[in-house]
Amino acid sequence: MILIARKPNPGNGSIYYNKERKNWIASYSLIDLETGQEKRIRKSFATQELARQHLDEILLQKNDTIFIENNGIPLIKLMKMLLQKKLDSNLITDRAFARIMDTLRIIEKCYLSNKNINDISTEEIQNYLNSLAESYSNSSIEKIYFQFKNAFEYCLNKGYIHQNPMYETIKPRSKKENKVFRALEVEEQKLLTDYLLSTNLYDTPYRNVFLIQLYMGLRVGEALALKNSDFDLNKKILSVSRTLTTDKNGKICIGKTTKTYAGKRELPIPDFILPYILEQMRVALNNKDEMLFLTPQEGLVLHSTINRKLKSIAQKIGISQDISTHTLRHTYGTRCIESGMRAVALQRLMGHTDINITLNTYTTVFNKYKEEELKKVNEYYLNNDIFNTNSLKNTKLLEDYEI
Repeated sequence: MILIARKPNPGNGSIYYNKERKNWIASYSLIDLETGQEKRIRKSFATQELARQHLDEILLQKNDTIFIENNGIPLIKLMKMLLQKKLDSNLITDRAFARIMDTLRIIEKCYLSNKNINDISTEEIQNYLNSLAESYSNSSIEKIYFQFKNAFEYCLNKGYIHQNPMYETIKPRSKKENKVFRALEVEEQKLLTDYLLSTNLYDTPYRNVFLIQLYMGLRVGEALALKNSDFDLNKKILSVSRTLTTDKNGKICIGKTTKTYAGKRELPIPDFILPYILEQMRVALNNKDEMLFLTPQEGLVLHSTINRKLKSIAQKIGISQDISTHTLRHTYGTRCIESGMRAVALQRLMGHTDINITLNTYTTVFNKYKEEELKKVNEYYLNNDIFNTNSLKNTKLLEDYEI
């Protein structure tokens, strides 16, 4: 085999043309991490331009710490490096860091995670994403897709790659049904409320968590992060400004903000649950930082603990156990719509960042409410004889269609 060098690049690499195979070869040296010896790498390409681009990419990457440590830039290590950089730059919270790490752990199970970025094709990424449709929700697929997109856009901007394999990649749709949180029916809500009001804090220590969620619509993390100082009893206003979350190591802690920027809000306290809030505030006087809800050991209450307690109560009083604390929040939103509240007002009470979240979450309820309102309009037409239905029944049109 005779190789003819083209555009030599001493010390870094060179481009060769293989006359026998009629292709171009990019040749460069790497250090074998196991032996410490220099190793010559040769990769073939259909054109001289592709070979040159690959060599340029490798030479740029050689200045990267990850490359030096791994003789290449493995996809998962790049993703983790970008995530850490965002945390160090204060662009994401510890909770966001932990959530994204959960996504990266999913990606880490795939063989692509340990491949170098230069060696990953569009087809491989597409096949991997398609494989997720059977087992993962649209939300999970969206998060995984974003991590791939973010990683390869970074590589393109840095010059590590000349072509972004994500450009032609399509985000698949999950074959799993989206999770739907149900709301309690009116009778179920009354049953649960009656039970909660009939118990005391000794027997049901988290009773008032459930009441606050059920009648003020707080997320469970928001309710569990409440302090006495959050209540203005003169104005009967609750200020929601933080939530329970987890740090980057997955340990539960009190966040500095709410789940979203819209989560920071002021809510009127209904008169009928004010006595139970006052009761809990008196308990909190002896708690650390006057936290409303703590474990008997003065620790923060886990979401899982609250959910388990709620399911136990539901079983005891004969309500289906397919409920969670989010059911209580969803019940509050549903009752608000059924009472005639407009979507824009509900959006602010629930702390949704976008009104579309409110509309999409409560689509069924809004549709039911819309139908009831339209019935009122139709009855108005009939009661005021605006549309003469008697004459309509005698027309041939109705006879033809057997109405």
